[in-house]
Amino acid sequence: MVSSINSTVSALNAFGTGMDVKANNIANVNTDNFKKSRAVNTEDENGGVKVEISKVDDGLPELTPEEAAADPQPSNVDLAEEIPGMIVDQRGFEANTKIIQTKDEMLGTLLDIVA
Repeated sequence: MVSSINSTVSALNAFGTGMDVKANNIANVNTDNFKKSRAVNTEDENGGVKVEISKVDDGLPELTPEEAAADPQPSNVDLAEEIPGMIVDQRGFEANTKIIQTKDEMLGTLLDIVA
């Protein structure tokens, strides 16, 4: 039972991190030379969830600070991608919260029966 709680908590952390990454991308949608990040959830070796965060390569060459200041590029953030991704993370967070709530209720019922 404890390992299932650990995997649920790791999923909560992963979905929270995904929301943080997407919120940062959205906050910088109008920031010149900003490169968005992507959070990808994967299974870890213990059956939990881990997050891998990476910058999204838009195919443009990296500019030095002087070049970026002279010729700023728009950010590569697409709100049509970020907003639905936030909804998915929100629902995943809510589902895992409900799992913990259900486990708590089940343990309470079990203790009532045994005690």
